[in-house]
Amino acid sequence: MTTTLQRHIFNDSFGNISIYDEVMHDDEDGAHCHHLSAPEHQNKLIPAIYALIFLLGTVGNGLVLLVLCRTSVRRTVANTYLFNLALSDLLFLLSLPFWAVSYSLDYHWAFGSFMCKACSTVLALNLYASIFFITCMSVDRYLAIVRPLRSQGCRRLCRARVVSAVVWLLACGAAAPSLAFRNTQHIEQLGVTACVLQYPSGDWVVGLALTKIVVGFLLPLLVIVPCYVGIGRHLLAVPGGNSNGSATGTGSATGGSRSGGGPEKGSGSSGGSGGNNVDHVLKMVVAVVLAFFLCWFPFHTVTLLDVLHHLGALRGCWVLRAVETLLPFTSCLGFSNCAVNPFLYCFVGHHFRQQLSGRWRGSWGSRGRDGSQSKRGSFSTRLSSLSRKLSDLKDLGPPEAVIV
Repeated sequence: MTTTLQRHIFNDSFGNISIYDEVMHDDEDGAHCHHLSAPEHQNKLIPAIYALIFLLGTVGNGLVLLVLCRTSVRRTVANTYLFNLALSDLLFLLSLPFWAVSYSLDYHWAFGSFMCKACSTVLALNLYASIFFITCMSVDRYLAIVRPLRSQGCRRLCRARVVSAVVWLLACGAAAPSLAFRNTQHIEQLGVTACVLQYPSGDWVVGLALTKIVVGFLLPLLVIVPCYVGIGRHLLAVPGGNSNGSATGTGSATGGSRSGGGPEKGSGSSGGSGGNNVDHVLKMVVAVVLAFFLCWFPFHTVTLLDVLHHLGALRGCWVLRAVETLLPFTSCLGFSNCAVNPFLYCFVGHHFRQQLSGRWRGSWGSRGRDGSQSKRGSFSTRLSSLSRKLSDLKDLGPPEAVIV
C-alpha cells in the first residue's frame, strides 16, 4: 500500500463542485473512487426544480416584503424578524437561476469569477441567516405566548433590530470561506470551466461540513423544538375547564381590533370555537417544526454521510456514489424552504391577505368588517388573541401584527 497526493473532484454539500489536494492511501477508497460522476438527467431535472423554487419563492417573499414595507403595517418584533427572513430568502433566490444554468450546461459556469464568488457567498449566507431568523421568531413567539409578562422588557423593537444585525454578521462570518475559496477553474475531466470550491486540504471539507450540520441545523433545532413544544403544551392547557372564556376572549379581541365589535361575537361561538382555535394553532405549530425538519434533515444527513467517509468511518465507493446522487436533490429540498417560509408564516393569515388585496384596492382590511370574516380569523390572530386573554397584557400589539 502506497501513499500519494491526489486531487479530488466531487460534489460538495450544495451539489456543486469542490476540489482539494489530500494525501491518501491507494486502496479501494482511493483513486478510482474519488471522481465526479457524470450527471444523469440532472442537467434537466435539477434546473426545472430550481426554476419552480425560484418562481414560488420570489413571488412569495416579494409579496411579504411589499406588505411589511407599508407604512401602515405596525413595526413589531415578529415583523422585524420576518422581514429579515424574507430578505435573506429573496437574496438567495435571485442567485438560483445562475446555478440552474450551470447545471443545465453540465457544471459549466458562463458568468465569470465575480458572479461565481457572489452566488456562492449568497447561498452560504442564506443557509445560516434563514435558519437563524426562524430560530429568533420561534423564541419570540414562545416569549410572547408562554411568558408574556416576563418578556415585556426584552421584547422591544430596538433589541430585535440589534439581534437582526448580529444574525447578519454571524451569517456573513459563516459564509466567508465560500467567498475565500470559490472561484472558476477549468475541469479537464468534464471539459468545462466550473465554479468550484478550492479547499487547501480535505480537513477543510470536514470542518466546514460539520459546521453546517451543527451550527446550521442541530443547534437551531435544539432551540426551535423546545419553543414550539412549550407553546403547544401551553395552548393545550388553556381550554381545559375554560373553553367559554377562551372563545369569548378570541371573539372580542378579533372583533374589537377590526371593527369595534363587542364580545357577542365570541360568546356566540361558545366552547366549540375555543377548542377549534386551539386545534388550528396547534396545527400551525406542528407545521412550523415539520417544515424546518423535513426540508433540511435529508440534506444534513447526506452531508454527514460524506463527512463520515472523509473521516474513514464509512468506507467503500458506494458511499461516494450515494452522496453524489443524493446531494443535488436534498439541496433542492433544503432550498425549497425559502419558498415554503412566506406561505407558512404569512399567507395562511387572513389579515395578511387583506393587507395584500388592500394594496391594489386602496383600502386596508375592509373585508374584515363583517362578523363572518371575523369568525374566520387567521391562525396568527387566534394565537395572539388567546395569549392576550390569558395574560391581560395590552402592549403585545394588535392581533394582526403578531405572526407565528
